[in-house]
Amino acid sequence: MSTFIATFVVLLLFFVLMSIGYLVKRTAVAGSCGGLGSLGIDKACDCDDPCDNRKAKMAAEDERRDKLAKDRII
Repeated sequence: MSTFIATFVVLLLFFVLMSIGYLVKRTAVAGSCGGLGSLGIDKACDCDDPCDNRKAKMAAEDERRDKLAKDRII
């Protein structure tokens, strides 16, 4: 029973700390543009401003697409 109470108190403490953080910053908890995209799995990145890694991947893909279009035989 003491393990349950200790776990509940720790969980409650985390919720309180996250609530204080929200009240101070006034922004919602948000993820990054990484995750599955950094593993090469296609996903929709809906960030307003993509991260530097994503911008580099997008630039490399644009270069590849331009090179393929330029070197196309047909």
